[in-house]
Amino acid sequence: MAKRSPLFPGPMTARGAVLAVLLSNEDQAGAEPMRGRITLAAIIRALKRKYHWPIETVSFPSNSADGRATWATVYSLPPEVIAKALDAGGRDWLRSRKAGRSQ
Repeated sequence: MAKRSPLFPGPMTARGAVLAVLLSNEDQAGAEPMRGRITLAAIIRALKRKYHWPIETVSFPSNSADGRATWATVYSLPPEVIAKALDAGGRDWLRSRKAGRSQ
């Protein structure tokens, strides 16, 4: 099966917000809460399956605030994917997100 090029979701959607964070290639200390009942994992799955982004997932044991053992998951894009995406219209897409948020 041929490898599909990644697609950009609507810039002002929850999927767009998550992709913008991934394209920033910066560590995130937190994120604004998402409205509705969709989870981050569901958004990542859609970005992988529907939009063809090669998102990498790393999970590791962690502790919750109340001391219980849990798992933390980190999502990222390889640097070469970020560079290629930015060159293929990603910079304009990010600008459209910024312009949409300022209105």
